[in-house]
Amino acid sequence: MALAETLWQENQDLAIACLNHPFVQGIGDGSLDKAKFSYYVGQDAFFLEAFARAYSIAAAKAPDWQGFQVFHTLAGGVLHELNLHESYAIQWGVDLRSVQPGAATRRYTDFLLATAWSQTVGVTAVAMLPCMKLYAFLGQALAASGIPTHAYADWIRTYSSAEFEPLTEQLADLSEQYATLTPLVQTTYRYAMQCELDFFESAWADH
Repeated sequence: MALAETLWQENQDLAIACLNHPFVQGIGDGSLDKAKFSYYVGQDAFFLEAFARAYSIAAAKAPDWQGFQVFHTLAGGVLHELNLHESYAIQWGVDLRSVQPGAATRRYTDFLLATAWSQTVGVTAVAMLPCMKLYAFLGQALAASGIPTHAYADWIRTYSSAEFEPLTEQLADLSEQYATLTPLVQTTYRYAMQCELDFFESAWADH
């Protein structure tokens, strides 16, 4: 089994916990409080900036030209996602320039950037995998009965789309190329997955 799939299967408990979280379920059925989603939009934009930087650091450290190119392609995908957040921000009345990161957001971004600077390219790719794989999983699960027509339809459409899945697969391929199944890789992946769950919980519980 490929490394990314092995790690994903090892952490199914956290993936299911994210899917069943009331924040994600609220996106799915359209019942999520708008204030909670507005807070999430701002926090996610802050997170994605760090995510793009981590991709860029990994690109600079990539040992071959192909890896360099793929990491930059993935960074471009994050920039596209950030443009989506700008349209969300206008729609939901969020000033992205004034966003202050919450504790869960800061913990996640600090972890990603510290990993990108201090660890190998393979470990960095593994640290970034949960975000990509989880959002594809959530988007596809919420879209299983079709894209809804409520206010959060664009979120579901984005992460269930045919354009998002290949980005996840590219990152999985990089992990396979540069990392092996070690205790560090396993704990790095699980920590990132826990950060995802904490991110949803923060948006749900604090706002």
